[in-house]
Formats: sequence, C-alpha cells, structure tokens
Amino acid sequence: MNSAIRFKLFLMMVLEIAIWGAWQVQIFNYMPLLKFEGWQMSLAGSMFAIASLVGIFFSNQFADRNFSAEKFLAFSHLVGGAALIGTGFMRDFWPFFACFLVYGLLYVPTISVTNSLAFTHLADPAKDFGFVRMGGTIGWILVSWPLVFLLDAKSTVEQLRWIFFVAAIISFALAAFSLTLPHTPPRPAASGESGLAWVKAAKLLRLPYVLVLFLVTLIDSTIHNGYFVLIGGFLQGAIKMPDNWISAVTTIGQVAEIVTMLILGTVLKRLGWKVTMLLGIAGHLVRFLIFAFFNSPSDMYLIIAVQVLHGICYAFFFATLYIWVDDVFPKDIRTSAQGLFNLLVLGAGLVLANFWFGAHKASVTSATGVVDYHKLFLLPAGLAAAAVVLLALFFRPPTARPAEVGTAVAAH
Repeated sequence: MNSAIRFKLFLMMVLEIAIWGAWQVQIFNYMPLLKFEGWQMSLAGSMFAIASLVGIFFSNQFADRNFSAEKFLAFSHLVGGAALIGTGFMRDFWPFFACFLVYGLLYVPTISVTNSLAFTHLADPAKDFGFVRMGGTIGWILVSWPLVFLLDAKSTVEQLRWIFFVAAIISFALAAFSLTLPHTPPRPAASGESGLAWVKAAKLLRLPYVLVLFLVTLIDSTIHNGYFVLIGGFLQGAIKMPDNWISAVTTIGQVAEIVTMLILGTVLKRLGWKVTMLLGIAGHLVRFLIFAFFNSPSDMYLIIAVQVLHGICYAFFFATLYIWVDDVFPKDIRTSAQGLFNLLVLGAGLVLANFWFGAHKASVTSATGVVDYHKLFLLPAGLAAAAVVLLALFFRPPTARPAEVGTAVAAH
C-alpha cells in the first residue's frame, strides 16, 4: 500500500489518542482540588459512557452513512477542542461537566471513525493495523511529557488544568490534519437493509460467539477503566509518587504496547483470536494481583515495572477486538459495530468502573482516610479471572485466525 497514506493514518492515531491521554490519568487527582463530591467525580468520570450511548444511536450512524470520515473528524475535533478549553476554566461542577460532556459527545465517535477509516485504507488490516494503532500508543506517551514540566510534585488547580489545555491544542491540530486524510465517503445502507446501522449491528448479538465476546468485553472494559480510575490515587497515596511523574510512569505501559502492537499481527496469525484475547485479559489478572499484594512505597520499582503489562492488556484484547469486528461484520455497519463495542469499552464498562470501584474504594477506606489496597485490587483481579474462564470455555469464533475470515457473519 501507499506508504504516505499509512504514515498519515499512523499520525492520525498519534493525535487522536494523545487528546485522550492528556487528561485521563490525572483527572481524578484534579477534581478533588475543585472540591467535587464523590458522586460528581463518578458522574464526570462516566462522561464517555453517555457519549458512547449517544454515539451508537446517532453519531456512528451519521459517520457510517451520511458524512465523509475526514470531514466528520475535522468538525468534531475543532468544536471538541473549544469545549476542552472551557472545561479547564470551569470551577463549579455543572459548568465543568457541561463543557466536558460536549467534548465527549464529539470525541467518542471519532474513536470508531478513526478505526474504520484506517481499516478502509489498509490492504491487510490484521497485519497493518498494529503499526497504525501503535501511533495512538506513541501519542499517549508523548503527551505525558509536557506535564512533567507544567506540573509540580504537588500541583495547584491552575497547574493541573493544563491537562485540558494540552488536550485542546492537540485537538485543534487534528482538526486541521483530518482534512489531509484520504477521502472516505459514507457507505449507503445495503439494498433492502434497515437504514439504522446500529440496529443491524445489535442484531448480531443473537449469534452465541458475538454475545459471549460482548459479555467478556463488558467485564474486561470494566477492569480496564477501573485501572485508570484507581491508578492515580494508588501511585500518589500508597506508592508516594510525585504528581508530576504519575502520568509519565504510567506511559511505561504504552511503551510496552508499542512492542505488542508490532507483533500483534504475527501473534494473531499463529495463536488465533481466542488465545490472543486470553493473554490480554490474563495481563489484567496478573497486574491487579501484584497491586493487591505489593502496595507500599518500598514496592515502587516493582509497581513501575508492572506497568509493562498494560501493553499486553490493551493490544492483545482491545486492539484484537477492533480487528475482529472489522473482519467479521458487514462493511456497511462496521463503524456502528465498532461503536457497539465502544458502548462497552467507553460506556457501560466506564460507568461500572467509576461508580462500582469508587464505592468499593470508599468501603475499604478507614475513617482516617487509609485505603486497604489489598482488598481494593482483589475485586478487579477476581473479575479478570472470571473473564478468562468465560472466554476460554464459551467463545467459539466462526474462524480461528484473521487470514481465514471472509464474510462469516455477513451471511447470517
């Protein structure tokens, strides 16, 4: 394929995921500085869930069948960047949440759109998507480093709000860059099909292997999002890590993700869908067990080293999931199918992680504010173990490996 196009897709992913990475790790350290209540922080943390729900019914439908992908991205990131600037200036909860929600409503659909756009222009998605999606990993890593210099060991509100301003700057850059991406016209509904792409995508849940993977994705997305809900406070409170190094340390996982993305195509060809996904979920299990049993400042170097498991957790499950959806779902609903699973990854799983883990953390916190991290992390570890068993016993995809996939689901 044209190397210039592939590089553009790579750079698109760098900017796309950097927007998200700029604020994700530190937002739960930022909101307490504004004196938000627990339920308010959980609601703000669940913003992507609301946006995902709207996206599956509206934005992804439009992206699939009404707008060229590159123009959709340009508009969404332009207005989304303005909303991020507003978020950084707001001090009261409801104006803060309103701006943050506007950003999310525009940003979340672009995750599905960028995936779909990349798959459209890749000759062999199973082989090439790992390289392209690696750009997102690099973006997450790069965006953490300005914060090392913009923040202090104990940051003020004025300093920490830069997590939103940095995200906004990148969003504006991607809005302009999107207009240079390969033209990707909307896909009309297939002859005789419903005009609602999300309805057709949801109907495929009647297939047992799609339903099983849907349930496993719900569990894995809950513990994956739970990591981001808990990691900032864990590194700050238990491990005693300085504020300005927290984001940078978590990017070790993204460095490892680069390696796993590069080998993902080979792993998929050799091990197949199920084993690759099992390795991804097992990474969560190991990571949370280590957090549960090693959680003091003396364990800092072990906790830093364990961040490398994030690469396995993300690439071997979530990136594989996106490739699987592209391979087995009909072409005219692929963006909506991506959105259907994003409804779990960024929606239901995010809500469960914020409210469930938030409440669980409160239940294992003493009256003096001391968190029992052993009890805290045994919960996500147990969920990971359950997901491993469910996927191993009941997920039977129609084909074992990407090279064998054609139109297996489309035929149903």
